[in-house]
Amino acid sequence: MSDSVFQVSVLPSGRAFEVHADETVLAAAIRQNIPMPYGCKDGACGSCKCRMVSGQVHLRAHSSHALSASEEAAGVILACSAFADSDLVLHSEQVTGADSFPVRKLPVRVASLERVADDVMRVRVSLPVGANFGYFAGQYIEFILRDGTRRAYSIANAPHTQEDSPGLELHLRHTPGGRFTDHVFSALKERDILRIEGPFGSFRLHEDSGKPIVLLASGTGFAPIKALIEHLQFMQSPRRVALYWGVRRPRDLYMDDWVRARQAQMPTLGYVPVVSDADTQDAWQGRSGLVHQAVLDDYADLSDHEVYACGSPLMVDAARASFSQDRALSEAAFFSDAFLTEADKHRV
Repeated sequence: MSDSVFQVSVLPSGRAFEVHADETVLAAAIRQNIPMPYGCKDGACGSCKCRMVSGQVHLRAHSSHALSASEEAAGVILACSAFADSDLVLHSEQVTGADSFPVRKLPVRVASLERVADDVMRVRVSLPVGANFGYFAGQYIEFILRDGTRRAYSIANAPHTQEDSPGLELHLRHTPGGRFTDHVFSALKERDILRIEGPFGSFRLHEDSGKPIVLLASGTGFAPIKALIEHLQFMQSPRRVALYWGVRRPRDLYMDDWVRARQAQMPTLGYVPVVSDADTQDAWQGRSGLVHQAVLDDYADLSDHEVYACGSPLMVDAARASFSQDRALSEAAFFSDAFLTEADKHRV
């Protein structure tokens, strides 16, 4: 048994811990109270995936569904199956900073189900009495399914809303054939009990800045953006905010009325809905095309802005590249949370 000890650093949170050569990276993180997401702990679910920036590991046997050969070749590892052979630098958006709220597992009760679009359910869950569940606007929780697998969803209501109505709002898009969302859309009922863990994620408002903000969302990537807007309003922030929300069809703007009502209350908030696949039946008179392109069309220079982007990885990656290369946005001023479905993960 080796007694070698290596150092692990996790970006962007800056968390650091030690790992012994004879224990997995995940086991070491758990031992030192580092909030790294996990499910099965046995290389089967993929919940603990992260990217290796530098260093060397060797992996024990694991499911190809949890970590594909192409992912492994690209430097992605399973923390539950990885043994360090050197000091490591990892990248995991799920690992929160030392100033974040503690990660907790809780039972929650379904308080309401509202179908706000053909394929979007607005779910509200109530927290146990006295739970004191803390989080930052922009973070997410994971539902823990009966077999230990997990599904991640951003919290759509800002933390201050807990004072009057304790509970979490989530926007769930139906993925046909998806085990969890099939259940949500066909069988889940009010008062059902679910299990969650969180909060996770480093996506949050950087309040030490006074720069104008561009909020960029595609589909249900609107959920954490909604929480940010609520938080900005609650804090009475003077910062100028422009929301660009991209969807396929006009009916997919499932909280358009909410945004317009919020505009009436927030003089600093601008709103540009963008539809990519409108047809003649939609009679759409607004902006069309790709949502990140709408930002490019409206801004010749983003060097004095911050951008918060949530939604599909394609949109997030395209925005990051074009805003940096073509509009002088600082890489340090681009904050994102890309949404991957389980089907997306298996296609990687």
